Amino acid sequence: MQIVPNRPMGQAGATFGDLAAQVIGIGKVFDSFRALQDVSIDFPRGELTSLLGPSGCGKTTTLKIIAGLTEPTEGLVMVHGQPVTGPGPERAFVFQDFALLPWANVLRNVAFGLELRGVPKNEREEIARRHIVEVGLDGAEEKFPRELSGGMRQRAGLARALTVDADILLMDEPFASVDEQNRRKFQEDLLHLLAREKKTVIFVTHSIEEAVYISDQVVILTRNPGRVSRVVRPEIDRSGDFDELRRSPAYLDSVDEIWNELKNYLDDEEHVQ
Repeated sequence: MQIVPNRPMGQAGATFGDLAAQVIGIGKVFDSFRALQDVSIDFPRGELTSLLGPSGCGKTTTLKIIAGLTEPTEGLVMVHGQPVTGPGPERAFVFQDFALLPWANVLRNVAFGLELRGVPKNEREEIARRHIVEVGLDGAEEKFPRELSGGMRQRAGLARALTVDADILLMDEPFASVDEQNRRKFQEDLLHLLAREKKTVIFVTHSIEEAVYISDQVVILTRNPGRVSRVVRPEIDRSGDFDELRRSPAYLDSVDEIWNELKNYLDDEEHVQ
């Protein structure tokens, strides 16, 4: 496990060629409330970075700023070396509430991003079907969101993000609404999927265990306002059995280290999973 203290921009030792994205000194004020203060994070290309911290620390706000859905009050976001001025095709957002179109079946929901881009129907449906199979939803193409379980709706949202072939996936607590058994299965499926797709993922979670299990690096945010406290790289060997990974000293040490950091910022009544 490697722990890197928060550092100013320019001390990373990484170039834009190594990075999919950077946030550089961003802050965000809503009315008179300051949500974020001087947040700087490097997101290495092809890695999964989790944003972790107590409620109200600005995890989702940071994600939306990277997505171009929210403007920072100060600071800068760079994606592939270019400043972000709004949403872009190189980024795809996977929402916690799935954000599926209720009037469209799974196939059309998954293909919808390509439909907006004007891709011909046969081509976009062929691409969508491939990703439906990839996330384990084959056979559900004609079902509507109301006919799907929460886990199936989440898989459809992930398939839609993959279909538009964005380089960066932005995932806002995507497994929070499913039971623990499905959550663990989705975590494993995500790791297998990313091994094939080679995407960069920025992942918001409240769960220390989830963050350590899936992440190349974990960014710990404090609150009032949100700041980067530490960046932890678990350096876990994921080449073997996933259940064994959860019992490995590297995994357990990383969970303990992050908990010891986070509990300094929690009120007594708050809990991190």
